[in-house]
Amino acid sequence: MAIEIERRFLVRKDVRRFCRDGVRIVQGYLPSDGENTVRVRLAGDHGTITVKSRRRGLCREELEYPIAADYAARLLRESCREGLIEKTRYRVTYGGLCWEIDVFEGDNAGLVIAEVELSHPDQLVPLPGWVGAEISHVAAYSNSSLSRTPIRRWVAAA
Repeated sequence: MAIEIERRFLVRKDVRRFCRDGVRIVQGYLPSDGENTVRVRLAGDHGTITVKSRRRGLCREELEYPIAADYAARLLRESCREGLIEKTRYRVTYGGLCWEIDVFEGDNAGLVIAEVELSHPDQLVPLPGWVGAEISHVAAYSNSSLSRTPIRRWVAAA
């Protein structure tokens, strides 16, 4: 079982100038026991199903398996009960690390999140000038939460 260690940040500046060759992602979540999340993802023409444990600090267990793209599309259409996450992901290298920048669409349009995976929880991370507030521990910004309560609803409730 793999351990995912990541930090996540809101993006505070326009990053379009260095976002090239993005991959369109549609993902949703299957009903689960509340302790784990089960994600179905279609990234370009590649399907995956991923099981993630509850986060403990910056870490969580993760199992990911490839599935056929047409099966992923069917699961997204028929089995993911909450809203779908639609985004384009860009990879940008900064400070020797690969940052993934997600530009959200649909009900989460306007949201841009950058995340970086680490080797260990105490790893020093040089922060690019375009990142803002860290949201690693803010559950509302997790993709599974955004599928249930997208930011469009946050604005409407305010």
